Amino acid sequence: MRHKRWRIWLWIFAAVVVLLYLVGANFLVSAALVPSTMEKLDAFARITKDSYEALVQTDDIQQQNAKAWEETQEWAEKAHGQKLERTTEDGYRLVAQEIFTEEESHKWVLLLHGYTGWKEAMYPFAAWYNERGYHVIVPDMRCQGESEGDFIGMGWTDRLDNMMWIDYILQQDSEAEIVIHGQSMGAASALMMTGEKNLPGNVKAVISDCAFTDAYTMFGEKMKEWFHLPEFPLLDTANLMLQIRGGYDLKDASALEAVKKSETPTLFIHGDQDEMIDVKMAEGLYRAEACKEKELLIVEGAGHAQSQDKDPEGYFGTVEEFLGRCNPAVE
Repeated sequence: MRHKRWRIWLWIFAAVVVLLYLVGANFLVSAALVPSTMEKLDAFARITKDSYEALVQTDDIQQQNAKAWEETQEWAEKAHGQKLERTTEDGYRLVAQEIFTEEESHKWVLLLHGYTGWKEAMYPFAAWYNERGYHVIVPDMRCQGESEGDFIGMGWTDRLDNMMWIDYILQQDSEAEIVIHGQSMGAASALMMTGEKNLPGNVKAVISDCAFTDAYTMFGEKMKEWFHLPEFPLLDTANLMLQIRGGYDLKDASALEAVKKSETPTLFIHGDQDEMIDVKMAEGLYRAEACKEKELLIVEGAGHAQSQDKDPEGYFGTVEEFLGRCNPAVE
């Protein structure tokens, strides 16, 4: 009888451990990918603080960043545009800002922000393109900014959402020559879009600034950095929870696999001091990229998403030269 009770208690203990494990994995998904939960846990503030501390803090970068935002403010006061809204197939309202150009042009750019970001973070790039005759579309990706959603898409669900903005551009201008320029998760999403068979030929180039190779690897790394949790075996369980609750698999969210099928000219940019996304990921993406026209720019001394501030002339000069080489019509 005593032996039987011992086995019952052992099974109860095992069941409790498994339950707590599953609850922990489920909680991890919410803490990293559900904005409402992230806000309650102050995860946004913690991630923002950790991200800031990982940046390169040098005078030249800080001064250039301040100058860029000052110039962006001056541009924004004169810029004209309108707010756009679209509804996804799963019922979420997405918001984007369209910024007009004063001259007639078939040049368009879609600007994509990063993880836990918002459209306004891409306004310095919007100013640069707009001043060169581009119509600009800057969306808030799902769950972020003004856009609705339940789970941050890590670029994967976003790739389909962003196709809605491509469709909008083509509705306005069937001759549009489109550039997709993304940073971090936005860059990864742009690369994932290039792997889609239905990506229109109007997309002439992608500028991928500090993209990650795949969401599964990124999620595993940030589990350890942000939540101090072991990657094994929690990562696969968390991914299963995400599939059940969020409807997508982190392993599918792979920019690396997408670029192997890409025919879209792509410029990869990365800072060699990036502590958020290792520069080796950019090198891996560049090597795997299947398109004929590709280039890799490594900016010395730049941290995550800081390349344009570390070397603005080199950054934007390379972008302009690359776009002209890929499609003289947008030069």
